[in-house]
Amino acid sequence: MFIDSHAHLNFNAFKDDCDEVIKSSLAQNTWVANVGSQYSTSKRAVQIAERYPEGVYAVVGLHPVHLFEMEVAEEGVSFTTKEERFDVQKYRELALSPKVVGIGECGLEYFHLPAGHEAEIKAVQKEAFQQQIKLAAELGKALVVHSRDAYEDVYDIIKIFAGDLKSIIIHSYIGSSEQLKKFVDLGCFVSFNGIITFKPRKEKKPGQSDPTLLEAVKNAPLDRILLETDCPWLSPEPLRGQRNVPVNVKYVAQKIAEIKDITVEEVEEQTTKNSRIAYGV
Repeated sequence: MFIDSHAHLNFNAFKDDCDEVIKSSLAQNTWVANVGSQYSTSKRAVQIAERYPEGVYAVVGLHPVHLFEMEVAEEGVSFTTKEERFDVQKYRELALSPKVVGIGECGLEYFHLPAGHEAEIKAVQKEAFQQQIKLAAELGKALVVHSRDAYEDVYDIIKIFAGDLKSIIIHSYIGSSEQLKKFVDLGCFVSFNGIITFKPRKEKKPGQSDPTLLEAVKNAPLDRILLETDCPWLSPEPLRGQRNVPVNVKYVAQKIAEIKDITVEEVEEQTTKNSRIAYGV
């Protein structure tokens, strides 16, 4: 069995066939954690999870790109975010559902920053991040962390609270082995997705694989690794350009097995165990 520890079947890309994709995933022995990025998608994740007695879970939280209105482009898709401030009571109420296993994805986003007032924007992100960390600690839920171009600041914040948290998942990890070791030493899990299967290019662009990342995968302790798709984005090779779906975590597992020179079955067994521990499922 595989667990896709970070999916977005609650997003508009799946508005017409969410349940069909979930049923297909469960039929192929793949469980799913749907992760919110703002209140509306967090609420939808809970509603979806509550339709299934087993194998589908929700994570609720506010992504840093939704703290300000801005244009965001991801893999050829552009959208305008709506400004939202973290309302702890509203998210606490959502998180009381027994199908909610985490708070997030929350964290710091320094790649997409509206022009001007960068210091102010980063300060707002840090405050919202800490509010969500405290909620995760209060409720005994996993903390699901987003970090882009911000690993050092993320580390400095979570090391303050790490002892109070049930578990910490560094989602879509693309950093170095040295950075990874620092997170692992704090007790964090690190989650890899289709990025690790991408063909490297001479000039690395955001979201592309590179030798530094592959070295991090090789050096990451297997008992700290989770699998994810981050669907609908980041479809792994050989499915680049297609909408990503949870069953594609098998390609991530295959790449990890190749890098570590172990069997896919070993990766499957250990990462599923890790996800169960991290989320308490």
